[in-house]
Amino acid sequence: MVIDKLAAGVVQVQTPIGPRYLMLSFSQRIYFLWVFRNFPILPHAVLNGRQQRMIDRMCSDQVFASLPYVDGMDEAPVIGIIEHRPAVGPQPLPPRRPVAREASPLAAEVRQQP
Repeated sequence: MVIDKLAAGVVQVQTPIGPRYLMLSFSQRIYFLWVFRNFPILPHAVLNGRQQRMIDRMCSDQVFASLPYVDGMDEAPVIGIIEHRPAVGPQPLPPRRPVAREASPLAAEVRQQP
């Protein structure tokens, strides 16, 4: 199993449109076997900065494959899965409205009446 991953493994990236697969070079397969040595699925946020940049660069440089096929195999073995969700931060608040001031003495008088 490890030999298959080393020979022709891919990394699966979970995207909003479904899973996509990154085709790797031999040295990248060795590196990702080490990254996924303890966990088969990792969120993008737990990767260190270098690993995040590497995944982001690979995602932007390569065309994702929908299904990983390798010559002689039905499907390429998946080295690991990265949950690559877009960062969802807090929604910006709408601009504050200025405090309404009493423009005329008549408004103050209306407010004081029970």
